[in-house]
Amino acid sequence: MKAVLLSFLALILAGCGQQQAGEMTQNSSLERWYTNAQVERGEPLFRENCAVCHGGEAQGLARDWRQPLPDGNYLPPPLNGSAHAWHHPLHVLQRTIELGGAPVGGQMPGFSDRLDREERLAIIAWFQDKWSDEIYALWYERSGLQL
Repeated sequence: MKAVLLSFLALILAGCGQQQAGEMTQNSSLERWYTNAQVERGEPLFRENCAVCHGGEAQGLARDWRQPLPDGNYLPPPLNGSAHAWHHPLHVLQRTIELGGAPVGGQMPGFSDRLDREERLAIIAWFQDKWSDEIYALWYERSGLQL
């Protein structure tokens, strides 16, 4: 009986160290939809697939990303919470990575052939982890969710 109780206690304690979605992450005092593990997984994926256009820290590469180019297109925006990415719900962010910007008149390529759903979510988790709590809360509310 004592061994069973000790085993049960060990299982409970082991689970306490594992963060679940809906818990606070390293860079936030708010509960977020993603885990630290997703953020960690997303960093190399972002750097390999997205940084060339959106910057190594999701900061964007041009100050004038809001100004149209002569051909009417726009430069890639920052994804670190300083641009409009927070206006889009999670499914739109994921679809944009999957299909690219062409469905809405943009130039971003789609990554459906290189990134699976979990990888796309990890990338979003990584750049959303750079968002301030204020921006994240606005995004969450705008998405119809509640903290």
